[in-house]
Amino acid sequence: NERLSAIESFAADVAHELKNPLASVRSAIETLDKVSDKNKRDQLIKIIKDDILRLDRLITDISAASRLDAELRRIEHSAINLVDFIGEIVSGYQDRYKDKYDLRFSSDGNPRVLANSGQLSQVLSNLISNAFSFSGEDKPITIDVWNDAHNAYISVKNQGPHIPENKLEQIFDRFYTERPEGETFGRHSGLGLSISKQIVNAHNGTIHAENLLDDNEQTSVLFTVTLPLY
Repeated sequence: NERLSAIESFAADVAHELKNPLASVRSAIETLDKVSDKNKRDQLIKIIKDDILRLDRLITDISAASRLDAELRRIEHSAINLVDFIGEIVSGYQDRYKDKYDLRFSSDGNPRVLANSGQLSQVLSNLISNAFSFSGEDKPITIDVWNDAHNAYISVKNQGPHIPENKLEQIFDRFYTERPEGETFGRHSGLGLSISKQIVNAHNGTIHAENLLDDNEQTSVLFTVTLPLY
């Protein structure tokens, strides 16, 4: 019953998210037939193209999210050295975006965890992508790995605007989107952090976000993943 309820809830959320861009496309197409001005027609065509891209992105992410539950129960885990593993991922991002973002990585200790490498990579990619969206190109994004006697920790910090305090847990809800000013609407589906939380929970870990403020009044947001040591 609990699983059926979760499926029904997911289906309802999907239907709601798909209706918005579909309604926008329908409205733009209906208006297009009545408009002769070239500039206005070009604007409507741009709206249609943007909504089609948004639908495509939604469907791709929804498909990934719907497969995830089955994959989490089926895929095998192995021992992973987090410093080496995350170091390689970050190095790839640094090579790809060296002229655009200031991505920094540091570690303390040498923690190992029992995890699925593909899923753990997805979590980190989602957090880095999120940091890219909010940090801006002139501010550093810092990724740290460390451990204590029981747990390994992975943190991703961006020097972007604070998340509203009452939304710090809600940002992990399915389809929740609060994007930075100026970003094209619909560029993100709102499933990245939700999927990340689902993966981390399946690894017996936790993920949370917090707002920070340094002595110079610089705002930043810190995401921390906690995983049990292997």
